[in-house]
Amino acid sequence: MTESFRRSGEYPQGDDHGSAYPQQQSHPSSSPVNPEWPPPPAYHPAPPLHVEPGTTVWPGSGHGGDGHGGDGGDGYGAGPYAGQPDGSDATGSTAAFAAPPAPPQGPAPTRQRRAKGPFALLAAVAIVAAAIGGGTAYGIQELTGNDTVASSSTSTSVVPTSQKGTVSGVAKAVSPSIVEISATSNAGSSTGSGVIITTGGEIITNNHVVSGASAIKVRLNNGKSYTASVVGTDSKKDLALIKLENAPSGLKTATLGDSAGVQVGDQVVAIGSPEGLTGTVTSGIVSALDRDVTVSTDESQGQQQQQGSGSEQWPFEFGGRQFNGDTGSSTTTYKALQTDASLNPGNSGGALIDMNGNIVGINSAMYSAASDSSSSSSSAGSVGLGFAIPINTVKSDLASLRAGGSDS
Repeated sequence: MTESFRRSGEYPQGDDHGSAYPQQQSHPSSSPVNPEWPPPPAYHPAPPLHVEPGTTVWPGSGHGGDGHGGDGGDGYGAGPYAGQPDGSDATGSTAAFAAPPAPPQGPAPTRQRRAKGPFALLAAVAIVAAAIGGGTAYGIQELTGNDTVASSSTSTSVVPTSQKGTVSGVAKAVSPSIVEISATSNAGSSTGSGVIITTGGEIITNNHVVSGASAIKVRLNNGKSYTASVVGTDSKKDLALIKLENAPSGLKTATLGDSAGVQVGDQVVAIGSPEGLTGTVTSGIVSALDRDVTVSTDESQGQQQQQGSGSEQWPFEFGGRQFNGDTGSSTTTYKALQTDASLNPGNSGGALIDMNGNIVGINSAMYSAASDSSSSSSSAGSVGLGFAIPINTVKSDLASLRAGGSDS
């Protein structure tokens, strides 16, 4: 059996199951020492490490007596688990206890560099989102062409935040999308209104505004006039689609809302050209929903009213009574929004708008006391009895109108 000899004062290394702590070993042959103090180390402590600022030094790492330390030696450090100063025991064999490998130097800067990743990613996402938010409407329009209709729910605000909920804010935001329409026929001329729905120059109006017209002129909000032609008509819904010829660039299109969200009492704004007064703005509330309004589908009925009047006064029937003349025998009935916003002859085809700036209806019928033979001139004007075709009806009929309409 091979034995190991140790010198006085040395720590026994033992085998792999021996104690790693020298203070737990007995030293019968060593010189007497104070039992209250542990024996001095057999080698000089390693000098302090001088490291670069920002470098983390982990406990237990250091330089061994012959350079085998935690700074890149062979892994036998000078910590509490180290062997002899020269890295070997009394027998010359390699020390049985080695310090665990030191963790990577400087983890803190690494974590800081990695921390930049999520922040950089969030910043990139924010930039992309802003770009998408600003360019979605334009991108969709460019991909689908100039006949794309801007549509939204009634909760979407077209009015700037600083002017939201105000009549002036609605007027400023939507007026550029409302036009005056002058239609000329064999029976005379009439004036109505329309709403620009595409940058290509498509305009929604009432059928009775352009019915039987041989020539149509459209005056924009900026005062410039253009010739227009009829694309399609639907006399049963009193709707028509016309389009500007040689439409200019930069047309301001209206945003079509959702009339299903309209409630009685909601504030609304009407914009049109009553009596040829372009861009007239009035306001009121929604008085009722789903009113049955009956209008004539015979264009000659309207022409009789238009002749010599200078503005349209299309006859309609509501509640068993006829207004603005006789509707004749050829009629149609549709569901309408009722409003007390002031409407007069010339408002037909114009916009009824919610306070977010969305179009919720196309004004189509109004009672004017001036057309009542029993009334005097002093009572002429709006009496707060107006009707508008719900915008959802318009949107559902748009494809048909583009194809020529149901009257083609």
